[in-house]
Amino acid sequence: MKVLSDILGFVMYYCYSPVRNYGVAIILFTLISKIVLLPISIWVQKNSIKMVKMQPEINRIKARFFGDKDRIADEQTSLFKKEKYNPLASMIPLIAQIVLLLGVVAVIYHPMNYLLRMPEEGIDKFIEVAVANDKDNKLDPTASSIQLSVVEQIQSGEYDETFRNVKFENSDINASQMVDQVKGLKLKFLGFDLSWITSVRMGMSIWVPIIAGFSAWLLCIAQNSINVLQAEQSNWNKYGMMVLSVGLSVYLGCFVPAGTALYWVASNLFAILQQYLLNIWINPEKYIDYEALEESRKELADMMNYGGKSKKKFSLKADPNAKREKEDYKRFFSIAGKHLVFYSENNGFYKYYSKTIDYILKYSNIPIHYITSDPDDKIFDMAKENGRIHAYYIGAIKLITLMMKMDADVVVMTMPDIENYQIKRSIVRKDIEYIYIPHGMDSLNMTMRTGSMDHYDSVLVAGKHQREEIEKTELAYDLPRKIIVDCGYPLLDQMIEERDEKVKESGKKDKKTVLIAPSWQKDNIVDSCLTELLDQLKTMDINVVVRPHPQHVRHMPEKMEALKEKYADNKNIEIQTDFSSNSTVFEADLMITDWSGITYEYAFTTLRPVLFMDTPMKVMNPEYTKIDTEPINIWMRKVIGQVVKTDEIETIPQVVSQMLDSADSYKEKISGFIEEYVYNLGNSGEVSGRYVISAVQRKIKEKASQEKSA
Repeated sequence: MKVLSDILGFVMYYCYSPVRNYGVAIILFTLISKIVLLPISIWVQKNSIKMVKMQPEINRIKARFFGDKDRIADEQTSLFKKEKYNPLASMIPLIAQIVLLLGVVAVIYHPMNYLLRMPEEGIDKFIEVAVANDKDNKLDPTASSIQLSVVEQIQSGEYDETFRNVKFENSDINASQMVDQVKGLKLKFLGFDLSWITSVRMGMSIWVPIIAGFSAWLLCIAQNSINVLQAEQSNWNKYGMMVLSVGLSVYLGCFVPAGTALYWVASNLFAILQQYLLNIWINPEKYIDYEALEESRKELADMMNYGGKSKKKFSLKADPNAKREKEDYKRFFSIAGKHLVFYSENNGFYKYYSKTIDYILKYSNIPIHYITSDPDDKIFDMAKENGRIHAYYIGAIKLITLMMKMDADVVVMTMPDIENYQIKRSIVRKDIEYIYIPHGMDSLNMTMRTGSMDHYDSVLVAGKHQREEIEKTELAYDLPRKIIVDCGYPLLDQMIEERDEKVKESGKKDKKTVLIAPSWQKDNIVDSCLTELLDQLKTMDINVVVRPHPQHVRHMPEKMEALKEKYADNKNIEIQTDFSSNSTVFEADLMITDWSGITYEYAFTTLRPVLFMDTPMKVMNPEYTKIDTEPINIWMRKVIGQVVKTDEIETIPQVVSQMLDSADSYKEKISGFIEEYVYNLGNSGEVSGRYVISAVQRKIKEKASQEKSA
């Protein structure tokens, strides 16, 4: 600290010499310190921008691995290394400020050393005299403020002769000159004596901590508004830091000389000015995608509110379903010997289980324990009608612990990535059979994340392409072989039944209908070419229905309303945002999409063609090329339809006309495709139901055998 004080004292001396005013010198010193530290401030500004630039990815990591703190930490560390970001960089200015503050305190406590450059023997003698002059014996010669007390005695004039008559062993030291130097020291600034310490003196000095606290509050307000990193912090962080900073400043102002508080105030004000200048010089808006940031926030919020439960509302009073969840959680574990459990993310997932559950209820006596993260799931109404269905509402956060404590024989899920993210296999029972039922007919390899099926024991595949992908994935990664059941796609069977009913009900149409059904991914039809596409289609004598992805309606309501308004006068174009009915899907003569999973359900149900806009491919698994089979999503496009590039959109009317005219040809091709690539068309529910029943029976026999041998 002595070395630091000497360096800062040297700088302070040259700030004081030209102006001969301590307050101005402190302000000049503060300005110089800011200039010297400017390279660090620039680095921190760039590092802060880098952090906020990464924030969308960080938010998505938190959503993707929600509940798995260790995995989130690992993923964030990897991201920081990749982007060469140092999370401790924001601490450097604070550390530098504290170090400087400690040095400045030492300088201000020792004006005779650093401002007046008096010899040590002279200072020591004057301290002895000042202590001897103190009739109340309050002065401590070892106190940090002793030099300020000496200065105060000399400037009062009461002991002038005493100090001037001091004799020194070193004949070069002149006591009178020292007294004159001290008397010439201007410690007053704007009416305040910079040697004052509020806790000792009070009176007018009470303003010192108030002004120091106000400057800290002003700095926090500015940082919360214009500091690129601080502006993105939570209110708790923002205002918690404000309270801490203001409290520290008030405390500082009370117990150190007013000169130190002046340095603190000047430092805070210069920091505000510096941040404004840095924002102009290195403008965060040039580097940060604020739209992506906002979108990622919504994705994380969706995850936190998943199943109607928000982490911020995790209390019985705040969440109306919390009490119900607690009771259902307790009820679930109060039942011993559970054989079969289904888990559904929300109400919309029951359709993937419907035919399987119908078969189990009809051909077995196995009770079904159905967990859902949707408090309004229709399964609760079904449970009231059928005593063999036991329904439980468990939100996403509570689900993490429930799954880890799972005690059933068989668990059926449509959620991929078990064990990879927040949802784990049971740590209570290692012998549970986890069955995966796909919620799509396309490639599992390309549209699922790497390793999404690795921790399932069995998978009910929709067709031979899914079987081939799983087998070749196990081969490529040397994974244990899982049970693969040639099941089919029960939802397709259900949709075909609904289609047949709709065909009976509907009459003959006067115009052909084209359905536009985009995916929810980067550069989808809505984001890249929807307006141009509609402008081409409106020239044709057809009905056009735009059925955007539900996420478009949820996150882009203004854009959807603007589209409705734009085409309000065109009776042939409808922007459909109500998804309660599938009638549009069944009635359309042609679908236009990009990489949406609805492709297969539409084409295989209606036997009608699909026109694919050639937007960037949706790839969830960057390692999909390691598997020695081309995903069906890629090669199938030209079998059940045609592909048009986005820069050839003017050809759309011609291509659409040709495809509508070739409806019979496409019907034949798609029928052949289904026959080859979809297992058990028409009875997939029976196949899946039989397998689940057999899995439960197998587990019961295994348990009985173990108990017998024990």
